[in-house]
Amino acid sequence: MTLIALMFVFAAWVVQQMAQLPSPHALLWLALAASLVFFAACRYAWAGHLKTCLLGLGAFLLGFCWTSSLALWRMSDALPPVWQQKTIEVIGVVASVPEVTERGLRFRFDVESVLTKAAIVPRHISLNYYANNPYHDRKDKNSSTQVSTASTSPNPFHAGQRWQLSVRLKRPHGASNPHGFDFEAWALSESIRASGSVKSKAGMRKLTDFVWQPGYVIERVRELVGQRIVRVLAERPYSGIILALVMGDDSQIKADDWQVFLRTGTSHLMSISGLHITMLAGLAFAVASFIWRRNPQCVMFLPTRKAATMAGVMAALAYALLAGFSVPTQRTFYMLLVLAMALWSGRQLGVTQVLTVALWVVVALDPWAVNAPGFYLSFAAVAIMAYALNGGIAQLSWYKAALKTQWAVTIGMLPAVLILFNQTSIVSPIANAIAIPLISFIVTPLALLGSFLPMDGLLYLAYAALDGCMHLLHGLNSWPVSTWQQQAPATWTLLPALVGVLWLLLPSGFPMRYLGLLMFLPMLSPLPARPLLGDMKVTVLDVGQGLSVVVQTAKHTLLYDAGPKYDSQSDAGSRIVVPYLRGIGVAKLDGFVVSHNDIDHSGGMQAVMNLMPVTWLASSLPAVVDVSTVPQRLTCFAGQTWTWDGVRFDMLYPSMTSYAYADIKDNNRSCVLKVSSQSGSLLLTGDVEQMGERALLDAAKDVLSSDVLLVPHHGSRTSSGVDFIEAVGPTISIFTVGYLNHYQHPNPEVWARHLALGGFLYRSDYAGAVEMHFTQDSETRSGNIHLRPWRSQYRRYWHDDY
Repeated sequence: MTLIALMFVFAAWVVQQMAQLPSPHALLWLALAASLVFFAACRYAWAGHLKTCLLGLGAFLLGFCWTSSLALWRMSDALPPVWQQKTIEVIGVVASVPEVTERGLRFRFDVESVLTKAAIVPRHISLNYYANNPYHDRKDKNSSTQVSTASTSPNPFHAGQRWQLSVRLKRPHGASNPHGFDFEAWALSESIRASGSVKSKAGMRKLTDFVWQPGYVIERVRELVGQRIVRVLAERPYSGIILALVMGDDSQIKADDWQVFLRTGTSHLMSISGLHITMLAGLAFAVASFIWRRNPQCVMFLPTRKAATMAGVMAALAYALLAGFSVPTQRTFYMLLVLAMALWSGRQLGVTQVLTVALWVVVALDPWAVNAPGFYLSFAAVAIMAYALNGGIAQLSWYKAALKTQWAVTIGMLPAVLILFNQTSIVSPIANAIAIPLISFIVTPLALLGSFLPMDGLLYLAYAALDGCMHLLHGLNSWPVSTWQQQAPATWTLLPALVGVLWLLLPSGFPMRYLGLLMFLPMLSPLPARPLLGDMKVTVLDVGQGLSVVVQTAKHTLLYDAGPKYDSQSDAGSRIVVPYLRGIGVAKLDGFVVSHNDIDHSGGMQAVMNLMPVTWLASSLPAVVDVSTVPQRLTCFAGQTWTWDGVRFDMLYPSMTSYAYADIKDNNRSCVLKVSSQSGSLLLTGDVEQMGERALLDAAKDVLSSDVLLVPHHGSRTSSGVDFIEAVGPTISIFTVGYLNHYQHPNPEVWARHLALGGFLYRSDYAGAVEMHFTQDSETRSGNIHLRPWRSQYRRYWHDDY
């Protein structure tokens, strides 16, 4: 059974690594082959090893066919590219609790019918509703702030309502970067096949106040529970955490709080997790058992253990549904269900059997679960505890059992955590020792009772306990060293680390268990790959409509711009730039250039400076912008130059005298930086427009020539004059643009202008992050630029072809 389940899961994982799905015809042949393999396994049942191998092969083929078939079916429900960004009229049902955002609302929508002739719309989509603006926020290009258009008017949308709407949609598309989040994979796993916005000015019409279907009933209950929590705990700083604990909605947790949870290793507690569901099921089991056994008639009708088991399962199911039956809650519920079925039937199932069946059920129902880090962490945690405790926990006192469990989970999960997140919390054992009992046995039960009973005091008590827990976590977070951060370790280091875990967690008395620590050394001491002396590596990150470039030399790292600010809770600095830097082993920025005061270039600046040490910052930012966390602040101007490890950096623009003229646009104050190695050169231009280009031609025409050009202002028609392009003469031109951005960058004429002058053109929305290695051939001594778009390296079947 274990082998069959593992091979089935392995097949599902293999499918998720594929760049293209097999055809239905090929799957039919594979299904036939799986049938023949299973038949042969039954035919040769007497040959033990042969039968085992055949069953494993058959399970792999079955898992491959099953996963591929589901993937083909889900991928077939797609928005045709020709219908992107076009107004389409649809009728459907609000399928989720509307999530409040800064600009309005976000909710899932089940499309029932399409009224626009010939239009094709997926069944499940995600919509944004901007109360005052049917499109997007209007951005002040001369300011580092974004103008919010969120309305204070009542929410018109509620779960379960049927609406007729005019919408504009696009296919799922997200930033694509090394060590980054794959939004398109997540959208596929959630069955969100298109996203867009409601055109409120085109008219919205509510057709039915409520559609009576089980899924919509659950969502309406969740919405009412959320409204009660918000009403009782209005404006309290941690009310979003109570929402997350009760109904699994973590969208209202503040970004600063998430950083505290991440650094203290308690993020798994701050939303509905397996621990909470198990706790509630155990509590329901205990209460039902206590009541049932005291009623002889009940015991005669149904044995106490079976009745208590049923109560525990029902409590777990209710809590999982309240959480929206998300993938993490499904995993825990299926595990509990398998265990409950064993108890009900009177069979004695071991932990391995329970995990095996639950593993198979989860992946069979949701093959995309293998893409989620939580999938591995949840199953690994249970397996590690079972291995470490090995039935001996009953012989220990409660505090010794708790300590042993915490030690086993901490050391056992370390390899997986480092592989998945490139960091681990040093204070996690202490933080969890405090937070687990507080959150699981006090905050969550009180919050659940207060959400359903008309007793506001219960919610106040839950919040008070949570507030105390948060004060303790903030204290631990303030320790000088609370986390271990490192470069992403190589995958092969996972094997010796797992051997080390098994060795360390052997029973007490086993000799030299401490030697298991040595097996962690390959994982804990990776050697970052750096360019050779005189070479450089340049990565143009995919940050959407914005810019961020990382330049690495043999011993130094420079960041040019930090991407946009998406909203008050997220920006490219924390979501893309810093994870990438940590993933490649950069612990400190030797230099940071912010080209100008525009939110799509400086929006992630504060996050970068807060999360990573920076030696100096050079920019054209006004003095009022606070950069006090950086030891040295410089104003960029033409004539600045420095050399790192044989690579020369020259600031070409703006002139120092230009700062005296207040009427110059921020775009035309962009810090223009040329980086020259022995193998090639790069010109970073920010958002400089044609006025700035002419100034560059007048002052620095002889040094503009570069192999690679970051096209000015994302390919806007206000930049990229013919004379400027000819003076630079790039062989590679890179446009950093957001997918289907409302500025319509790059401008078709500008694109054609670059294309006509020769060279290779790349767009970050199509290519993802662009990695360039400027290296010199040791034999010919000639320079080479090896360019690799990330989307071509990390190609998966759910990614669109461009």
